[in-house]
Amino acid sequence: MLRTVFRFLARISIIPFGRPVSRSPSFALAGAAFRLPRARAVLGTMACALALGGALTACSPTFDWRTIMNNDDGYTVDLPAKPDNDQRAVQIDGTPMQMAMQTAEAGDAVFAVGTVMLPNDDPQTQRAALEFLRTGLARNVGAAPDAHAVQIPLAAGGRVMGLEMKLTGEAGSKHETRTVYARLVARGRHVYQAAIIASKPLQQEQVDQFFSSFQLY
Repeated sequence: MLRTVFRFLARISIIPFGRPVSRSPSFALAGAAFRLPRARAVLGTMACALALGGALTACSPTFDWRTIMNNDDGYTVDLPAKPDNDQRAVQIDGTPMQMAMQTAEAGDAVFAVGTVMLPNDDPQTQRAALEFLRTGLARNVGAAPDAHAVQIPLAAGGRVMGLEMKLTGEAGSKHETRTVYARLVARGRHVYQAAIIASKPLQQEQVDQFFSSFQLY
């Protein structure tokens, strides 16, 4: 599932790099064509499989929310299931960077928080990473990269400005409908992408639970 989500959340060049990294909860996003049915088949743990391209099974998604404190990458967030973790090397404007991802699947959606580790905290570097993620999300569902300003809370109090997006379009060779909800924000040497990828619009309470809990250290 992690590699599939990497391929969907931003079209980036993934550089193979050694053995998998094992860390405490901390893990981000990237990719091209997200195919959720294949991820479900691999996992084989979902009670209600998603039938994309046809009718969805009539069952109630289970959201087992728990708070994840990611001290390595500097955020806390509520996820609806036990998260999976991964990390990859990526290229942004020709510069290699590390991108970490933490994902959880529930109901008809994947919830993910990604962190790009920047080489410096220069505002220009931050803007390049934000633009890279913003346009990558939009391109993968064939939508315009529209975004508006939003305030992202800090765990210690206060807020920083970020971007919020909601995109709906077709993804992958099968042209499967996806709705993407995302928030992007830069802080210091990190750029964050909190996102939900769903086969249909979610109930607003689930979206609010995820994004309202996303706070930076």
